[in-house]
Amino acid sequence: MTEAGAAAPAATRCGFVALIGAPNVGKSTLVNALVGSKVTIVSRKVQTTRALIRGIVIENHSQIILVDTPGIFVPKRRLDRAMVSTAWSGAHDADLVCVLLDARAGIDDEADAILTKLSSVAHPKILVLNKIDLVPREKLLALTQAANERLRFEKTFMVAALSGDGVDDLRRALADMVPEGPYHYPEDQMSDAPLRQLAAEITREKIYRHLHQELPYQSTVETDTWTERPDKSVRIEQTIFVERDSQRKIVLGKGGATIKSIGADSRKEIAEIVGQPVHLFLFVKVRENWGDDPSRYREMGLEFPKE
Repeated sequence: MTEAGAAAPAATRCGFVALIGAPNVGKSTLVNALVGSKVTIVSRKVQTTRALIRGIVIENHSQIILVDTPGIFVPKRRLDRAMVSTAWSGAHDADLVCVLLDARAGIDDEADAILTKLSSVAHPKILVLNKIDLVPREKLLALTQAANERLRFEKTFMVAALSGDGVDDLRRALADMVPEGPYHYPEDQMSDAPLRQLAAEITREKIYRHLHQELPYQSTVETDTWTERPDKSVRIEQTIFVERDSQRKIVLGKGGATIKSIGADSRKEIAEIVGQPVHLFLFVKVRENWGDDPSRYREMGLEFPKE
């Protein structure tokens, strides 16, 4: 019972919201904008989100758990198949599904395939048109109508995730739409992605930023050790795995210059996120055919496809 005159505490809401879309529609950027903190890597390279990294938002007595799925594309390799399978499982397991479309691309072949397959997902769906600042208003209205004719959406939002335009309205709507229930995570917990994984993702982003043309997609980063030191700093050791020795030389650079730059950029960003000084040590190793090793998939939070 509440004391006389005291207001009863507001009922809380909590739910999982999956973001579904083709590569490079801006899912990671939108997650970061909704959370207000960097929890997923953002890169010019497509297919950079490999596992279901969640951002957590508190909005008006609601906890919104954002599931940032890998971009859905036509899989060619085993790793591709694992990523696409993970994305669809995220959609089926969520309470709500946000379908992101690049307003510039409209309903292209990738978006068309996603809309077709989403008809089998029973959860309420929200349409989010991203990058609206780059498209005339008439095209936005036509795209909204075309998408809603294809699939039943509860609501449609137009946002520019990079600038934050329209993001507050989407956040408030998600808070109203998630089901009633207790919070799943402590209020001060921004992401349930382990810091080790997040640190590895940040280093992987820096590799792409420095070497996005020279280095193919088949590279991964693992955080080997994470040691809290008495002086309140953190010592982190990471290994960058590539498939061939020629790739190892590219990552190292002449006289080790490239890996030093990668390490400096990564260390700075990890330190900002953990809020303490970071000592980062990077190693580069060749691991042939790592894309066929089941244990690597488990470390990335993916299920290993049998075929």
